Amino acid sequence: MARLVLTDLSKRYADHHAVKGVTLDVADGEFLVLLGPSGCGKTTTLRMIAGFIEPSGGRAEIGGVDVTYLPPWRRNTGMVFQSYALFPHLTVAANVAFGLEMRKMPRAEIAPRVTEALRLVRLDGYGERFPRQLSGGQQQRVALARALAIRPDVLLLDEPLSNLDAKLREEVRIEIRELQRQLGLTAIMVTHDQEEALTMADRLVVMADGEIRQIGTQRDLYERPANRFVAGFVGRSTFLDGKVTEPGTFVTSGALRILCRADGPTGEASLALRPERLSLNPEAADNRLPGRVEFVSYLGPVLDVHVRLSPEDRVVVQIRNRTDAAAPEVGDAVAVGWPREAGMVFNSRSAGP
Repeated sequence: MARLVLTDLSKRYADHHAVKGVTLDVADGEFLVLLGPSGCGKTTTLRMIAGFIEPSGGRAEIGGVDVTYLPPWRRNTGMVFQSYALFPHLTVAANVAFGLEMRKMPRAEIAPRVTEALRLVRLDGYGERFPRQLSGGQQQRVALARALAIRPDVLLLDEPLSNLDAKLREEVRIEIRELQRQLGLTAIMVTHDQEEALTMADRLVVMADGEIRQIGTQRDLYERPANRFVAGFVGRSTFLDGKVTEPGTFVTSGALRILCRADGPTGEASLALRPERLSLNPEAADNRLPGRVEFVSYLGPVLDVHVRLSPEDRVVVQIRNRTDAAAPEVGDAVAVGWPREAGMVFNSRSAGP
């Protein structure tokens, strides 16, 4: 385990800038998640850290050592791939031992390392099986054991859960996080799944168009997003377009007058509202607007109620699913309310991709 520092790291393919000046400082033992949509540069950044892609500029340091242009086998990183990347003709034990053999480790030392790595991922006794005899979750654990066997300074995870079903994905992500904490590993994970990012990270890095849009804890990004893109990508938001006519007053394109925080931008802007911060038919609220239910989504413990406030304005209200109360139905006349602090105002130019 070691501190990882990236300074102005970039990658350009002809006229296309895949990664633009990424600067990060990842503490020893920290779990950092790179989060963003497909094509945002997060995987390219991870592969530059691993040494699989040579940067066009900038610097990468692991444990105080400049590894920018070192080949992968010269930097002590363990990589877990999205597709597992196991050798089908090798046993589980041989797959886990592969990295150790490439490092010319004495054979007498390899066997106990393999045994320990398989124990860590709860695959004791699976060493003689082949990948085809394992489930998807077990294959991913073998890939993780292979990365851990070399005792990496930095563990790199490239969308490691995307090929698993929803229930298994939840189980494995908890196992990876607990293992990372237990071993005190410095870890970088790439994902486009915000739920994975929010549940696993110490800090998140939101990327778009090859650039970092915001770095922070889950609470930082959810409660205080830096721009409209982050507000829409981390968590869920309804956006109302319009303008701030005076500090603390937002007028939507549908001519709705809304009270908001007075510390935001002026002029043309967007107002972001989190569905769980809104309520239906409140007795009193800073903002209380009439509307009509257009759609109801049943999500088990909660309901998403889509309410039309004007021909141009619609919001989503998330409410608890209560068996002792009648659920809203399409066509119902309702009122939607929220406190002025719940509305986040962003300059229209901060919309992002």
